[in-house]
Amino acid sequence: MIKRISTPLTDEKVRDLKAGDSILLSGVIYTARDAAHKRLVELLDAGKELPIDIKDSIIYFVGPSPTKPGYAIGSAGPTTSYRMDAYSPRLLDLGLKGMIGKGKRNKDVIDSMIKNTAVYFGAIGGAAALIARSITKCDIVAYEDLGAEAIRRLEIKDMPLTVVIDSEGNNLYEIGRKEYLSSSK
Repeated sequence: MIKRISTPLTDEKVRDLKAGDSILLSGVIYTARDAAHKRLVELLDAGKELPIDIKDSIIYFVGPSPTKPGYAIGSAGPTTSYRMDAYSPRLLDLGLKGMIGKGKRNKDVIDSMIKNTAVYFGAIGGAAALIARSITKCDIVAYEDLGAEAIRRLEIKDMPLTVVIDSEGNNLYEIGRKEYLSSSK
């Protein structure tokens, strides 16, 4: 069964998501990779406001390719998420509710997700052009000098994702491995 959810991503919506769930996400999300995350945390360290409101928001770890005429965005495949691990707990503490990327997350991030009722979605690597079709609008909102790594505000409709780590810390990468190993005996 596919779950349809929309932003903002509230605690109630997050608690309803379980590792392994397939979802179609609609609404507004933001993009940011490691260079933008570093700047966000530097702003926080300096006691300044962030250029985006991350409360109940989702950040997609992506650096899209140039936009072709007639499209909202270029190919938009996920970036490896561990590159944001040093910064994610700080943003989660401020109300970030979801992250979209690919690959594993470290223990500090997972612990912060549990503490802050947040979720980590996996997007399919290699499906960048397909994912881009679910993006209906794209605007740079901060750090334009970073090029592909600028922070963008995306409007999306039915972006296909999988819940990789839920708000209880259940991790699809671990669950899937255990199930595979137990079935091969």
